[in-house]
Amino acid sequence: MDAATLTYDTLRFEYEDFPETKEPVWILGRPYSVLTEKEEILLDVTSRLWFTYRKNFPAIGGTGPTSDTGWGCMLRCGQMIFAQALVCRHLGRDWRWVKGKRQTDNYFNILNAFIDKKDSYYSIHQIAQMGVGEGKSIGQWYGPNTVAQVLKKLATFDTWSSLAVHIAMDNTVVMEEIRRLCKSNFLRAGAAAFPAAESDLLYNGYPDGAEVTDRLSLWKPLVLLIPLRLGLTDINEAYIETLKQCFMMPQSLGVIGGKPNSAHYFIGYVGEELIYLDPHTTQPAVEPSDNSCIPDESFHCQHPPCRMSIAELDPSIAVGFFCNTEEDFNDWCQQIKKLSLLRGALPMFELVEHQPSHFSSPDVLNLTPDSSDADRLERFFDSEDEDFEILSL
Repeated sequence: MDAATLTYDTLRFEYEDFPETKEPVWILGRPYSVLTEKEEILLDVTSRLWFTYRKNFPAIGGTGPTSDTGWGCMLRCGQMIFAQALVCRHLGRDWRWVKGKRQTDNYFNILNAFIDKKDSYYSIHQIAQMGVGEGKSIGQWYGPNTVAQVLKKLATFDTWSSLAVHIAMDNTVVMEEIRRLCKSNFLRAGAAAFPAAESDLLYNGYPDGAEVTDRLSLWKPLVLLIPLRLGLTDINEAYIETLKQCFMMPQSLGVIGGKPNSAHYFIGYVGEELIYLDPHTTQPAVEPSDNSCIPDESFHCQHPPCRMSIAELDPSIAVGFFCNTEEDFNDWCQQIKKLSLLRGALPMFELVEHQPSHFSSPDVLNLTPDSSDADRLERFFDSEDEDFEILSL
């Protein structure tokens, strides 16, 4: 039987093999008991959007690949972590997908943003073609930093979600930069970036009756992506406890990474094992029906999640967080500060109020296609290169 057609019932015996332990199972900020909440664990995992290799989709760029098998795994992982941000934004963390149950329009709007066609915001077509500006040819393997940079650019066109996407470089999260980004004046930013679509930028995602002054004071929901290098060829075990703590935070979007040239989307852990969704299954491309309804069962992993030892993780990763409100961000900052006091755990990144004087301008992230900074950043963060900075002990 093709792995893509396996169902929960088919693999139930494997699910029973989930480690019988009193230790909690953490899934994107939620703790579960494997002894008493197996069904709840599976439902939470199944509810995450699962993007895998696809075949027979429209050619990328008109004449390019019609399948991403063998090269698109990190792009699919980028889609999964970003889809989780959109789910949190529009449906909430408590939302669950149930097979056969009619879902809301917001759910299908999210799913449509990732369908394999050129006009979907976060499609494989958009990511692959935007990646050319980051120095990546269509069909070339991405690292975590590249896909994060591309998603940041694509999000500017998604006015319905109206997200503030921040990529923390140099292992440092600057709180001042994030607050400035999330509290930016929507009117001025919208008029400058999208002069022909100003009304869409102002009203998409907001109640029709909301006052303009209210919109200007709103916190733009934050997607925070932090590319990191946690060792030379293997993950430094001093970071393992800190990595676990990230999955325990309610703001967690998970982690993209994996093994060398084989990417996974990590959504939690149990004991010394990471829990992940694997994109390495090739499924036929999905076409919306005539009434724009999307057959969605293949976008949900209906069998038990994969697991791997934390020690096997490639040290090049990107950690993601979602802060829907300023209060969420303040709470996240407090949790990160407490992590620095955790005995036996080495911080994976630094949290500072102001930008250190030796930092380059934040505008370096707005890379142009001919910018030499793209190559520099790629060498710095992606696993296929060895020119990177090791976090000091």
